[in-house]
Amino acid sequence: MKVPVSGSDGVLVLTEAGPRLLGARCTRCGNYVFPVQSGCPKCTGDQMETVELGTRGTLWAWTVQGFPPKAPPYIGETDPKKFRPYGVGYVELPGQVKVEARLTEADPAKLTAGMAMELVLDTLSTDAEGNEVVTFAFAPVAG
Repeated sequence: MKVPVSGSDGVLVLTEAGPRLLGARCTRCGNYVFPVQSGCPKCTGDQMETVELGTRGTLWAWTVQGFPPKAPPYIGETDPKKFRPYGVGYVELPGQVKVEARLTEADPAKLTAGMAMELVLDTLSTDAEGNEVVTFAFAPVAG
């Protein structure tokens, strides 16, 4: 069983069609935000509706996390000898918003600004019951 990482309530939903990120859209000006917010940073309106964001976008900027972040809040591998570097980047969802997210690719030579990316689940760890603890990430689109 896949279990979303603690703290992903209101950010990530697992559907039969795959993972979906939840954002909000201002009904006054049409601005999108991620994660869900109660007010619009563009027009200061308070008429926000929760929406599922797109699952495909383009890589805008990135870096590689080459050492374990502080735990908590990080819940992945913290042993420097076992830690696997991972990419972190901004993915622009067309007509919506740029999302800061974990990337499944960590080799900078394989990442290019403007490349197509898609939303996937990425396993962080396994809990005491044997469930995969997952978070959202973006992976390069094959082809």
